[in-house]
Amino acid sequence: MSGHEHDVDESALAERLKAVRERMAQAALRARREPEDVRLVAVTKRVHPSWIRAANALGVSHFGENRVQEGLAHQDAWSNFEEAGSRETSDPTWHMIGHLQRNKAAYVVRSFDRLDSLDSLRLATLVSRLATEEGRTLPVLLEVNVSGETSKHGFPPLLPELVASARTIAGLPGLQIEGLMTIGPLHAAGEDVRRAFRMLAELRNGLREQLPTVSWRELSMGMSGDFEAAIEEGATEVRIGSALFGVRSA
Repeated sequence: MSGHEHDVDESALAERLKAVRERMAQAALRARREPEDVRLVAVTKRVHPSWIRAANALGVSHFGENRVQEGLAHQDAWSNFEEAGSRETSDPTWHMIGHLQRNKAAYVVRSFDRLDSLDSLRLATLVSRLATEEGRTLPVLLEVNVSGETSKHGFPPLLPELVASARTIAGLPGLQIEGLMTIGPLHAAGEDVRRAFRMLAELRNGLREQLPTVSWRELSMGMSGDFEAAIEEGATEVRIGSALFGVRSA
């Protein structure tokens, strides 16, 4: 399916959503966890707003945006849907999950519910100031580059450095740390992927011990190709795009 197609195949979307939720539940049960403890975030990169509307009508309430401008367009379209009042839906929660450029930070602070990809102290300082000016507290996840790949953003996966950064960020006004986020290693499979997810869980455990005043409840990891392994290693949030909406054009 192309992300630019307007006509929604609701039955196909419902089938894909059911299959994803079943796979999520089975992975949780294999790890002796409760399925409801894992949140599905639908990744809407290059997805037409009508598909977002349809997914929401099927019970999806969390949506992840990779690009700020596309996310704002999706939110504008949602406002138009609400004004039309054509279908019963639930209020969406908008996650910024892609790399956030500093010149677009104000848009995220004003218009998004969560920032799941806070990847540097410099960005944290800016977002803190903007959030304080807006009079809000923004929930954030610290992005960790567990694979060490230069193409990715994030804090290095070293506990002492991460503790120091997290301590600084936890002291900034307007931000509320709720956990960690990572992207699994590219072009890897099997144990290599699991090792990366396990590393994030271990870092979270270390942070819990050294910074117990922060909840650290969230582990956002796992996408369409590896979300089951992520859940088995402790993910509380998985970010699913192509498994729901099909492969989208570049």
